[in-house]
Order: sequence, then structure tokens, then C-alpha cells
Amino acid sequence: MEEVLKVGIGYLAVGLPILIVLIVFYFQHRESISKHDALIEMSKNINDPSQVKELIQAFEDKKAPSDYKRKGVVTFFVGIGLYLLGMVALGNILEGVGLLVLTIGAGMLTAGYVFPNDKLNNN
Repeated sequence: MEEVLKVGIGYLAVGLPILIVLIVFYFQHRESISKHDALIEMSKNINDPSQVKELIQAFEDKKAPSDYKRKGVVTFFVGIGLYLLGMVALGNILEGVGLLVLTIGAGMLTAGYVFPNDKLNNN
């Protein structure tokens, strides 16, 4: 029985993340199909081509530019927290992870000053 549990846990550990990814893709696909069907139904009732273009633009996903400064500060302080947790409780490995995350946050913060948001909006 123990051997079956060992093998079963291994399959579960590998299979569960794959199942979660497949579920996410399935629901994203369903959402895009329902948006497409709604667009078709709405465009059937519109006679003006300019209104159809406005409708299509309304359904498109708009991505806001990344705010590197904000994300950098958050990541920086998460790194400090991990470092302090490793220092107090869990040891050297978590201190190293905390320093890694801290430097990634510092890099993102630097990128926020090098690439300001007004340059991102022009592209």
C-alpha cells in the first residue's frame, strides 16, 4: 500500500499543475468565444460601419503600461521581508532568496526611472 501511495503522490504532484493550467486555458477560451458571439450578435443590429469599429475597439483588451516604480518598491520590500525571515527563523537559504528578490526589486525600481510611463504610452 505504501508503494502505491508513493507513486500516486508523485503522479498527483505532476498532474495537478497540468490540470490547473488546462482548466485556466479552457475557461479563457470559453470567455473569448462568448465575447466573439456577443460581438457578432451586436454587429447584426448595427447598420453604421463606424459604430461596428467602435464596438470592436470596446471588446479589445487594453493593457495599461507597467508601473515599474510601484512594482519595484513592492518587490524590494518583499525581498527585505524574506531576508529578515531567513535571518530570524529559517536560515541562510532564505536569506539568499531574500537578497535575490531584493535586487530584482531594485532593478525594477531603476527601470521605472529609466523608462518612465510617458514613454510607454506613446508606443
